[in-house]
Amino acid sequence: MLRDLVLRSRSVRRFHEDTGVPIKVLRELVDMARLTPSGANLQPLKYIISRDKALNERIFPTLAWAGYLKDWDGPEPGERPGGYIVILGDKQIAEGFGCDHGIAAQTICLGAAELGFGSCMIGSIKRGELLDILELEPGRFEILLVIALGKSRERIELEIASEEHGIEYYRDENGAHHVPKRRLRDVIIAEY
Repeated sequence: MLRDLVLRSRSVRRFHEDTGVPIKVLRELVDMARLTPSGANLQPLKYIISRDKALNERIFPTLAWAGYLKDWDGPEPGERPGGYIVILGDKQIAEGFGCDHGIAAQTICLGAAELGFGSCMIGSIKRGELLDILELEPGRFEILLVIALGKSRERIELEIASEEHGIEYYRDENGAHHVPKRRLRDVIIAEY
């Protein structure tokens, strides 16, 4: 059921790095994304997939992890993603990309959950540095999102947002990652 996939598709930030992500899985996830709706059917998104350890080690420092966890600099060696999908906007096709990359990214993350992988959409990126690493034309391609993928090493628990934590995610003393969500009654402002 879709609801089950949504509940399983959490932002994973610690992975079993040695497991890796097969190239076939990365291709399948991009294939799902390419089939999603696109504004004016322009299909301006392009993708770079990587499961290559050396390239992944170069991509990793261009990404910021878990802004609310002030005392954590991101996954340690051994906990890092086994694969990445970089979502690009091709400016030769369109100047703006609307919400296409959000739809594509959510599809990739839901597909990853269905296939037994964890994922994390990352928007805090050193874009210029990553463009150079990937040897992309800066005038042509815009890095929109990076999706980190791998076998999850985390226990993630959803909970109702509270006065104590607000909406900021946190880790408890056992290392479980807690994600507060607003109540349904707090997000529906009118019913007719």
